[in-house]
Amino acid sequence: MEIAIILLVIAVLFITRSVKVVPQQHAWVIERLGKYHGTLTPGLNFLVPFIDRVAYKHVLKEIPLDIASQVCITKDNTQLQVDGILYFQVTDAMRASYGSSNYIVAISQLAQTSLRSVIGKLELDKTFEERDIINAQVVAAIDEAALNWGVKVLRYEIKDLTPPKEILHAMQAQITAEREKRALIAASEGRRQEQINIATGEREAFIARSEGEKQAAINSAQGEAASITAVAEATANAIERIAAAIRQPGGEQAVQLKVAERAVDAYGKVAADATTTLIIPGNMSEVSGLIATAMKMVQSSK
Repeated sequence: MEIAIILLVIAVLFITRSVKVVPQQHAWVIERLGKYHGTLTPGLNFLVPFIDRVAYKHVLKEIPLDIASQVCITKDNTQLQVDGILYFQVTDAMRASYGSSNYIVAISQLAQTSLRSVIGKLELDKTFEERDIINAQVVAAIDEAALNWGVKVLRYEIKDLTPPKEILHAMQAQITAEREKRALIAASEGRRQEQINIATGEREAFIARSEGEKQAAINSAQGEAASITAVAEATANAIERIAAAIRQPGGEQAVQLKVAERAVDAYGKVAADATTTLIIPGNMSEVSGLIATAMKMVQSSK
């Protein structure tokens, strides 16, 4: 009975030592008699009991790593409190096991030194404007060294850039002054645009008025010309009709009669004027004599 129990324990121990199930996105490094033998991939794997052993276990997922806050000095000798976060991934389990005694500490320290070096090349204002450039330079510096550690640095992000209180107050005052300057410029631009709009409106109104006056003058001239033309045409038509009527039988007598009537009217108007001395012939007692006299006056005037 005791032998069976011993054999069962040995069998369980044998199976435990020989059968290994590796989870997905993991890599296990195997050593055979203290020497690197291979890397187990995800799934069911078999080892030689008591000869092979799992020396290192690595996670192949993307891993975030907080970088401790540190003081960096800019190119213009300003201190900045900077912290960030680094994302990396194990790509070679063998190198990650034997390339560095602690690749996480190595990456963290290298990130801090690289960040100090990059910020030391920039002025204070540029550190806030060029975060992407800083992140890219830090990643490039770490990734080059991390290849020997079997690690791929994916990205680095600065979380906080904190200048001293005095510098912060000065920056806030500068921002306030800049905003006031922009407000004044905007107000002056508004007034300038307003004056331009007013001048443009007045010019367009003046042009519109002058165009209206011009069109009105043209219309008036055209109306007067049309009126004169109409009067002339009416007068010509009347003259033509009178001439045609005179050429008809009895036309000359009608003209003489009309002339006599006008003469009588003219004498009447002259006689009505108290300041005018009128000399009339002695035979004015008869109407026929007056007509004859008027006809003679008309003929003499012609």
